[in-house]
Amino acid sequence: MKKYIYLDYAATTPIDENVIKLINKTNTLFYGNPGSLHESGRLAKAQIEKSREEISNHLNTSPDEIIFTGSGTESDNLAILGIAHAHKQHGKHIIISTIEHKAVLESALRLKDEGFEVSFAPVDKNGILDIGSFKKLLQKDTILVSIMYANNEIGTIQPIKEISEILRPIKQKTGYPLFHTDACQAAGVLSLNVNDLGVDLLTINGSKIYGPKGVGCLYVKKGINLEPQILGGGQEKNKRSGTENISLIVGFAKALTIATRKQESENIRLKQLQNYLIDKIQKTIPKAYLNGHITKRLPNNINFSFSGIEGEAMILLLDQAKIYCSTGSACSSSDLSPSHVLLATGLALELAHGSLRITLGRKTTKKDLDTMVDELAKIINFLRKISTIKV
Repeated sequence: MKKYIYLDYAATTPIDENVIKLINKTNTLFYGNPGSLHESGRLAKAQIEKSREEISNHLNTSPDEIIFTGSGTESDNLAILGIAHAHKQHGKHIIISTIEHKAVLESALRLKDEGFEVSFAPVDKNGILDIGSFKKLLQKDTILVSIMYANNEIGTIQPIKEISEILRPIKQKTGYPLFHTDACQAAGVLSLNVNDLGVDLLTINGSKIYGPKGVGCLYVKKGINLEPQILGGGQEKNKRSGTENISLIVGFAKALTIATRKQESENIRLKQLQNYLIDKIQKTIPKAYLNGHITKRLPNNINFSFSGIEGEAMILLLDQAKIYCSTGSACSSSDLSPSHVLLATGLALELAHGSLRITLGRKTTKKDLDTMVDELAKIINFLRKISTIKV
């Protein structure tokens, strides 16, 4: 098999070898149902609680404020729908940004169908929340605000602390609005200290931090009521029913610990590669436009639009060259409509269609990036020659 170059770490990461070993060990030793009273069940339950404490330490919170789920998407759904349904007697207005992940966006749209009022806070041309416009959207009956920590497509980092400070005096009077952030892309890169961030709910998952897929968690500040979205045996303190996947939870916690330990040095390395790649693309390929903020972005994210081409064709030709990137969110890869994130920044439709998301990771080298740019330049030159769109 020809060697491939993987540059789609924002979609998912390979599992760390140490995490794989721990998952396999856990599957072998702790197979009991954690809800059982016998020793096998108690040992399994102990592994979950140990992992819950491990994750809570990274978030600077208490273990009983961590709810394990099956994914980041499920955690987002639980946060948005769970809060809205549990607190609708206090108000039926929520605010999300225009560049949220579809797990938040679709949850908000469902609430709108149920009679809730949903406001969309705009972002500027760099994908940063427009604070002035956001303030104007706040109402007396606003019960929830959800702004993602770092965007999955263009990597922009939102001013979460500033938003929480804006909400603080309002919450001191009424207890609302509650504040949720999707931090899936931020985990392992930015601080997850929920007290410093000032959030009431926070979502992370395993598949973005070199952990297993199919597991995530939701931090819910103590005292906040949340209506469960999955009913059954009442696991996770009646907030998320279903027998817990012990090995994935253990692997998730281990992956977060490893990612946090590597965070500082890896951020420096990735930032150097990011700067190198941005500079090389801009010097090599004409009519290449960087999307997102130049400095307020994740160190592994590069998103370009190229005029005169279709992004899907570019991705397929890169794939033939064994170079794996994406046009946007992997969760929407079957949707050929232009990115709602890019359109929200005011990017022209034609450029939004010609976007490429390159995300770097632990195995990325400068040689990989040189190879990628060489192939990309050839592909774009070819596509522009056969395109009916004038460059």
